[in-house]
Amino acid sequence: MTPLLLGHRGARSSRQIPENTLASFELCLQHGCDGFEFDVRQSADGQAVICHDPTTRGMKIATTPSEELTLPTLEQVLEKFSSRAFLDIELKVAGLEPQTLAALRNHPPQKNYVVSSFLPEVLTALRNLDRTIPLGFLCENAEQLASWPHISSEWVIPHHKLADQSLVELLHAAGKKIMVWTVNRAEQMRDLATWGGDAIISDQTELMVASLRQSHHDHCSPHPRHLD
Repeated sequence: MTPLLLGHRGARSSRQIPENTLASFELCLQHGCDGFEFDVRQSADGQAVICHDPTTRGMKIATTPSEELTLPTLEQVLEKFSSRAFLDIELKVAGLEPQTLAALRNHPPQKNYVVSSFLPEVLTALRNLDRTIPLGFLCENAEQLASWPHISSEWVIPHHKLADQSLVELLHAAGKKIMVWTVNRAEQMRDLATWGGDAIISDQTELMVASLRQSHHDHCSPHPRHLD
């Protein structure tokens, strides 16, 4: 069974199109991905804007109004892609939880989704606001990963250096799904698929699709269900 194939910040390896833009998200779907991961921050006027880093073009996102940032918004991404793509919505900062849920209610994803974060307090806040929302706990190192049993989330999302077959089996035995980032080598992509990984995030979207799918147009991989 093929895992969900997700572009990292869209089609991040493209040199022509900037990451975390509507055009980059569109490109990774054209490459044959099921969806994409993207990063959400909060502007000075409270807008949910799409950017990985805390600054853009020398401006600090948290202290700059959204109209000056000229970044895509969460609402725009959901409006354009909620009917066509699996969405991994990563919240980089606390405070976005209520408007993220409101945006998801306005544009319910048809191909499923997860709201993810490195910040346990963000996941706790989301869970307290809506017990049905699918959550993902991001882990960059072994210390973070060790705390997964104490986090209320359907998905555990480790860095690729932390992922092996025993972790996949451990998480599945606990009723969790595993999504691994950022997997850019074909050999590791194939290993994760063989081990039963549920989703893979990659910069190398074309390589991932070519390595794990017979055809770029084969979109028959099953989408994950919400877990109770």
